[in-house]
Amino acid sequence: MSDADTTTGDDGPEMVQINLRLSKAFLEDIDTTWKEEGFNSRSEFLRYAARDAVKHPEFSREGWKQIAASEHELRSGDAELVSREEVVELMGRDEDDE
Repeated sequence: MSDADTTTGDDGPEMVQINLRLSKAFLEDIDTTWKEEGFNSRSEFLRYAARDAVKHPEFSREGWKQIAASEHELRSGDAELVSREEVVELMGRDEDDE
């Protein structure tokens, strides 16, 4: 185990601080995203993203790449929005599976 800083809050589990190296450009993307998505902080956003990745390991790295590419296309005006039903169909899942 490392010498990471830990805190124990009265309102939740023990929190452990980690160090993470990212490119400056990627960190700028993260900062833009957490602010646009209404998160309170960068840490809150990264915890959410990590939790989602752990809770849904069936969602592949390729799936994340497709989402990122689609997001870029939407922001640049090169794509059209699709319905929830179309997304479920593209993922090959029944809505009852959720």
